[in-house]
Amino acid sequence: MFLNRPVGRIRGPIAAAVSSAVALTTMGFATAQPATAQSATTATAAVAAGQTCTAADLGKRHPVIKTTEVAPTITHFKGWFVTQGTTGSHSVTTNTQTTISVSVGLNANIQGSFAVEALGDVGAALGLNVQVDYSSTSSVSDTVNWNFYQPGYYGVYKGTKKVTGTYGSLNCNRVKQSDGSYALKWAEGPDSGSYTTYTALEEGAVRCEDKVPANSIMARAQVLLDCGSPAATATHPVGPVPSAKAEKAKQDADNAAAAAKTAQSVKAAKPATRAALNCQPGAYKIDVPGKPLNWSAPLRANDGIRLRESNWTSAHLDNWRLCNVTETNGVLEATLWNWGNGGCATIPANIANQEQAYLTTATCGEDDLQRFYIYRDVPGSTKIGLQNKYTGSMLGHDRYADGELIRQYSSGRQDGTGTYTLTGV
Repeated sequence: MFLNRPVGRIRGPIAAAVSSAVALTTMGFATAQPATAQSATTATAAVAAGQTCTAADLGKRHPVIKTTEVAPTITHFKGWFVTQGTTGSHSVTTNTQTTISVSVGLNANIQGSFAVEALGDVGAALGLNVQVDYSSTSSVSDTVNWNFYQPGYYGVYKGTKKVTGTYGSLNCNRVKQSDGSYALKWAEGPDSGSYTTYTALEEGAVRCEDKVPANSIMARAQVLLDCGSPAATATHPVGPVPSAKAEKAKQDADNAAAAAKTAQSVKAAKPATRAALNCQPGAYKIDVPGKPLNWSAPLRANDGIRLRESNWTSAHLDNWRLCNVTETNGVLEATLWNWGNGGCATIPANIANQEQAYLTTATCGEDDLQRFYIYRDVPGSTKIGLQNKYTGSMLGHDRYADGELIRQYSSGRQDGTGTYTLTGV
């Protein structure tokens, strides 16, 4: 059994379990606090698929973790020779091997409660302390201070358990029951995405001849040692030794990261095709329930959709049509076309990954930023919740006031202000 300990001498169980050359240290981060299983479950303890919800929950969203994968990963590495007479403390400057950044869906900065809740659920499901704030292993110092008790060829490393997987979301929506009636229940919606996080970094040193647990961080570091190479067996001065395996692994990681970045930029730069909309004949106002303010489209291109009261100057800016409507498992998907300015509701692409990005209108195109899931109350009620298809965030407003912008919130507005009424006009 390997014990986590502060940086320093190797004693007791570690020395007995492997050679005195193998050791392990766990390092924490001031900027990334781990989630415990206890704290991770509090947010979703009362929310599960099939449980009842209310109309105030139509604009809310909770994560459901679908898959998880844990892989030991080396983030920093350096081959290092210790000769007879040079054992003891060494300060080894390692090279960055691979970089892991915490992300959830489009959100690489962990803004908003949905991402934190999702990562907390991951930690609880796996029984691991994972990072739930934005952090990156590239920001960690690459120096390892270590006591070497025996001469030999070492792999000096920092590493972590990389945790990846996919998630879906639980949304409140009407569900048809066996007797033909409807009830509001939490159900898995069409939204999904992927996440990446990691556990606290560990550092240590391992030799080719050391026996270490399979599929451990130490075993991953041992793989990067060129144990059969001439450099590993020949007489060598104290200090760094190049590792062809480590260099190739780093190049592969860099190439994969560059390819992913290029693919994302190409996707973002691809212009939207102008949509040929098939709109339903009716027009609607999207009202705040029981109050006079409703969604009103902007006249200026650099403005957003705001809460306004309808009057003779509205010029149909508060009238919306549902276009290219589809329905899957009781959830509507539609483009919201504005009668007044001829544009379609959208989240601006340049701020789509931001919590509280505002909603506006743009030229209608084949673009998921312009597609919205609509969650409905039971028949007889016109209350709805709206979710952007691309970002996964729910739509709502920060306060009830004339001129207040409609914005996206990753988990929705927990005070119920993300519930609206779809009123025919």
